[in-house]
Parts: sequence; C-alpha cells; structure tokens
Amino acid sequence: MGEFTSTIEHRLDQAYRNLQEARSSGDDYLADTFTAEIEDLQRLATDNGVPLQR
Repeated sequence: MGEFTSTIEHRLDQAYRNLQEARSSGDDYLADTFTAEIEDLQRLATDNGVPLQR
C-alpha cells in the first residue's frame, strides 16, 4: 500500500469518526461539512484508482 493510499484511508477514517461525533452532538452544520469531506476524499480515491473498503 502506497503512502497516498494510506493517507486517503486515514483521512477517511478520521472524517467518518468526526461525522459520527458531529451527528451525536446534534451539530448539523459540522455533520454536513464532514459529509462533504468524505465525498471529496472518495472522489479523489476513485479518480486515482484507490480501492475503498467502505
């Protein structure tokens, strides 16, 4: 696994954790922000041929 792939996976894991925390605390704006970050990271992974587990 390359460094790029590791970085994408790490950032996605963190974004999913942050999204869960935002949802748990009822912060809709922050949840939307993390949802957008996840979508951007998934798009970046797809565009660069990085297979995702989620």
